Amino acid sequence: MSGGTKLWGGRFQKPTHELVDQLNASLPFDRRLARHDILGSLAHVTMLARQGIVPLEDARAIARGLRAILQEIQEERFEFRLADEDIHLSVERRLRELIGAAAGRLHTARSRNDQVALDFRLWMREAILEVGEGIVETGRALLDLANEHCDVVLPGYTHLQRAQPLLLAHHLHAYVAMLARDLARLQELYRRVNRSPLGSGALAGVPYPIDRAFVAELLAMDGILENSIDAVSDRDFALEFLADLAILMAHLSRLAEELVLWSSSEFGFIEFDDAFATGSSIMPQKKNPDVAELLRGKSGRVFGHLIGLLTVVKGLPLAYNKDLQEDKEGVFDALDTVALLLRVLPPMLRTLRIDRERMHTAAEQGFTLATDVADALVRAGVPFREAHEAVGRLVAYCIAEGKTFGELAADELARFHPRLAEVVFPRTVWDAVRAREHPGGTGPEHVARALEASRSELERTAGWLQQERQRIDKAFARLLSEEFP
Repeated sequence: MSGGTKLWGGRFQKPTHELVDQLNASLPFDRRLARHDILGSLAHVTMLARQGIVPLEDARAIARGLRAILQEIQEERFEFRLADEDIHLSVERRLRELIGAAAGRLHTARSRNDQVALDFRLWMREAILEVGEGIVETGRALLDLANEHCDVVLPGYTHLQRAQPLLLAHHLHAYVAMLARDLARLQELYRRVNRSPLGSGALAGVPYPIDRAFVAELLAMDGILENSIDAVSDRDFALEFLADLAILMAHLSRLAEELVLWSSSEFGFIEFDDAFATGSSIMPQKKNPDVAELLRGKSGRVFGHLIGLLTVVKGLPLAYNKDLQEDKEGVFDALDTVALLLRVLPPMLRTLRIDRERMHTAAEQGFTLATDVADALVRAGVPFREAHEAVGRLVAYCIAEGKTFGELAADELARFHPRLAEVVFPRTVWDAVRAREHPGGTGPEHVARALEASRSELERTAGWLQQERQRIDKAFARLLSEEFP
């Protein structure tokens, strides 16, 4: 059974099969690029007119038509038709309806290959800014929580066993440090994304006196991609975006896992606000950390999109192949997933209730000062391995006798090493915490400085994000102005 007509019918004697039309169509998802497609076309036709490649009056008509189409889309009056195949042809079809034959000049000196690469990059740089803004706000929420509870001690864990006492602020700051690297990765990616492929044509460039740098300038891009084959056929920027989101989600998932654990009765360190928890359909007493669990679970969704796109591109010969139509849906979904989570996470963090006493009590249990006792022996001249072995036997003795270090008499301590009865070692978790006043440690003074430094770094990044948004908005406002650029 036949489907629609061929878009370029000179070579073909019959229309495509209707199932091929369904398979081939990308409009259901790439319509999301409509705004960027129109803006890219405005920049392109501006250059074509400036270079004398198309008549000025035709260029002006095209520009007016494109602006009208964008308004229709924004007002949800635009008719998307599956028969158009993709967003590029959908816009071009409507442009022809509005201005007639002059619309056919718009596609001069470009291919859908470089056109879609441009649209995707224009969309992605804004997606990077959106994710960056969400990370900044999440970092601020963590820092607010840390500052509010800067005098709270809890046990740090290794292998999920109580290890050493820490400041809660130090623990939370670890996630801020992770998020700072996530932001740095996205900033690096932004510089690679913000390059224009337009002018590469299908793969070999175009035989017109175009000005690629001028188009890039109109779109607030930082330059052009130098190799036309690479520009239309590589999607490493999309892979890198997914990889950055996957790493970010790994960090957020770890945070979510700890919040889930801490909210359990076994830990009892925190309680979620009712607005960020749910009940059970059968057990009235339950308060489930569903929001944190969803945050943890959706990491797999983002990881999957990265693996999916890697699989698509791994065996593609140069240059463009239709396989690359699969480059967007996973990226769009990953952005939607991460952006929503980054909007939910800050208010969830800011409304957490911290059980300070429960954390402090837990920090005192499990012989979390054992390492400090061993370190006291080392400072008294005992080799570390010898000190480690002696304190290990001391812990075993305390467990058997049901005692703590502070309850041991001098003669009991001396049984395990003669110097134990003489050395001074921390007797409280606060002694242990204060003993670690050095860069990177959990000492209160250092942690306060680290929180302040991270706050400043976040605000610098927030300033950069705002600057880039303003630069893009200014460029786009110029393209959308009634006066032809």
